[in-house]
Amino acid sequence: MTNPIVSAAWLMNHINDSEVIILDARLDQNQSNLENIHPNLQIKGARLFDIKNNFSDSNNPLPNTFPSQEKFTAECQKLGINKNSIIIVYDTLGIYSSPRAWWMFKTMGHSNVFVLDGGLPEWIKEGYPIEIRHETTNFLLGNFEAKLQPEFIKNKEQILENIATKEATLIDARSQDRFNATLEEPRAGLRSGHIPGSINVPYTELLKDGKYKSKEMLSEILNLDDQPLLFTCGSGITACIVLLACELISDNPKAVYDGSWTEWGSTNFPIEK
Repeated sequence: MTNPIVSAAWLMNHINDSEVIILDARLDQNQSNLENIHPNLQIKGARLFDIKNNFSDSNNPLPNTFPSQEKFTAECQKLGINKNSIIIVYDTLGIYSSPRAWWMFKTMGHSNVFVLDGGLPEWIKEGYPIEIRHETTNFLLGNFEAKLQPEFIKNKEQILENIATKEATLIDARSQDRFNATLEEPRAGLRSGHIPGSINVPYTELLKDGKYKSKEMLSEILNLDDQPLLFTCGSGITACIVLLACELISDNPKAVYDGSWTEWGSTNFPIEK
């Protein structure tokens, strides 16, 4: 199992490698109300991986859903990404939206992708080179080609079926109070509660100071068996934080419920509280 995360020191040692491309996968706003403390800075040479505007299905009313294979290919090529690129993704909160970008590349068939543990805050703390944030898009067109791995994404019907079959373990990354419906959903109009049979692992329990906890601690918190794993959250972002934590310690098959609670909570599908 290849380690899917890299340290700031590793990236600094490889920052000038010709095949390395650094992607800034920040979200300027987030449902967790976390504050970007360096909104105007980026890692030197980073390219903006715009999840909201370029790497989501703009025709889908749900937020952050996977774009088509064709759109993903076109947007990656615009960023100068090639088939042989070694992609390092980071965000400005340490670990937040970067695992989503990482999982999107995996789902689109590109395995040479890694998350910068600690993200921009760790990079700045180490004194490594930064620059004023910009959104340059005039890169040489890359030859990247997406090849969708459909088993990595699940829809609501597949999640509904799993309630009955229990073939996979469904992990919900939202906070405990949202999972237990003691706090209203931040998105208006959604029911509160959780998908029947799911277990709650708030993504915040897996992180410390913007980095993943040790593999030993992750194993203790997650307590995984051999079942396939499915991941859900509010809109498919923080589910990938938990998925990546599981990837650090487990080879179990993994998939994300892309619609997550934003979709499930707006249907008449069963819920538990």
